[in-house]
Amino acid sequence: MLQVTPNGPWGKDVHPGMPVSADEVVDEVRECFAAGATGVHLHVRDESGAETLDPAVVAETCRRVREAAGGPVEVGLTTGAWIVPELADRVAMIREWEGVDVATVNLSEDGFEDVMGAMLDVGIGIDVGLWSPAELPRLLASGLLPRARRISIELDAGEPYFLDGPPEAVAGRINDALDEAGSACPRLTHGMNDWTWPLVRDAFRRGHDTRVGFEDSVLLPDGRTAGSNADLVRAAVQLRGHA
Repeated sequence: MLQVTPNGPWGKDVHPGMPVSADEVVDEVRECFAAGATGVHLHVRDESGAETLDPAVVAETCRRVREAAGGPVEVGLTTGAWIVPELADRVAMIREWEGVDVATVNLSEDGFEDVMGAMLDVGIGIDVGLWSPAELPRLLASGLLPRARRISIELDAGEPYFLDGPPEAVAGRINDALDEAGSACPRLTHGMNDWTWPLVRDAFRRGHDTRVGFEDSVLLPDGRTAGSNADLVRAAVQLRGHA
């Protein structure tokens, strides 16, 4: 799968073409699917442009995105704690979601086990957000790894972990540890900022899913600023052809 991440938590200060409104998101992902994306990871926005986990807004956004795709695609969301800090409220909203195939749960956030448990109860696939080798013991201790739909290996040289070594080497350490744990769970490898394209290439070499989009980086492999998310998708498709 080549997933597109069109907006993340960012605004138009990051890129003037950042899709913030629902109409902008739908138009952007339509172009991305035409360019070769086969999945999407959304940060759903309300009418003011603020991130939301509200079930009604989620359901309508997912419906419109599937309509724009014109065919089968995976629709994924975030469960980020910063959107709804109160754990009980967040879990209650997630239990009411409709139209969501998977959602990313960050191991760095308190209460991730409760969020994952609620998702399992309502049939939403768990996409584990693994940001560092240091988080692996937490994942293994939870007992939830065998029930995950996918592990997203999400790496950035900066905060919160300030990872040491080349991006491919860090990804290699995580993959080796998952293999040693006996995990056959599908993996999606991606990077942020300067680590974006090295880890897209690493994912293709390993046969993993990967993702690109303004959430991770607005830059093309040659360092130029992309005009749209679809430009990033096209660049990734081209790299995949040479992998």
